[in-house]
Amino acid sequence: MAFNIQTFKTRSLTAIIFASVMLVGLLWNHWSFFILFSIIHFGCWIEYQKLVALIDPGYKEITPFHKYGVMIAGWCLMLWFSNDAYTIFGMRLHEIGWWLGLIIAFILPITELLFTKNIQLKNIGHSIFGLIYISLSWGLMMDLYSIFLDIHLHDTMYVIAGKYLSLVIIISIWINDTMAYIVGSFIGKTPLSKISPKKTWEGTIGGIILSVTVVGFLFPFVFTKSFDSNFFILFAPIAAIAAIFGTLGDLLESKLKRLAGVKDSGSLMPGHGGFLDRFDSLLLAVPFVWLYVQLFMR
Repeated sequence: MAFNIQTFKTRSLTAIIFASVMLVGLLWNHWSFFILFSIIHFGCWIEYQKLVALIDPGYKEITPFHKYGVMIAGWCLMLWFSNDAYTIFGMRLHEIGWWLGLIIAFILPITELLFTKNIQLKNIGHSIFGLIYISLSWGLMMDLYSIFLDIHLHDTMYVIAGKYLSLVIIISIWINDTMAYIVGSFIGKTPLSKISPKKTWEGTIGGIILSVTVVGFLFPFVFTKSFDSNFFILFAPIAAIAAIFGTLGDLLESKLKRLAGVKDSGSLMPGHGGFLDRFDSLLLAVPFVWLYVQLFMR
């Protein structure tokens, strides 16, 4: 894959703007995080439904109740994963998500029976896959953001807020994507997969190694102001998981686009495509990082 300087400049500029918006949403406060990922959630759903409709034309026949109801149901899953800090007029978003989700779960089947002339189970299956692929991932992201980890090292207690875990995942994927592109451009020769011919094994391995190295060695400075091998042991696996499953997430979305016959899922950013193009890696990485945190860090 030849290195294209103009493509790299376009990707870099839009990536800087994108990164700035993401960092504000991630680090400002819990409400900016919630708003940011609510927008991302609905953006991903809109593009997902367009892709599925291209892959399976029968999906175009779903009613507006089905189309928008499943999006809101997925958003309710995000609300359900929120913590007590999210409160409106004395009501927790967790409770709102639970009750609104129950109402939608009751109403959607009724509207399907009343307004759908020909109910197709495969359309329901497409939407269920979307709930798992998109909504569950962003729900688990909400859960990661809400936790606080007490790490006891060298007679010192460190409290790591969930927003830093979210930041580690995103930075790991950014580094992996960028380094995989650069390494693959210069020394990549062996195609990684037929799904995405431009990706190479050399670039993929290089991106993962550099992602683990940068995050594992530099991120501990945020807490200890120096390198700490114990923090490396904690955070390096997160970077590795994010990079590996992020790459698989990119391949999964590439497969969907290939089946749909499109180059990009949308046109959100020049050189980067739409919401799914930008967050495909994160969608698959988050659930596996969440499992790692639950099993080994809590």
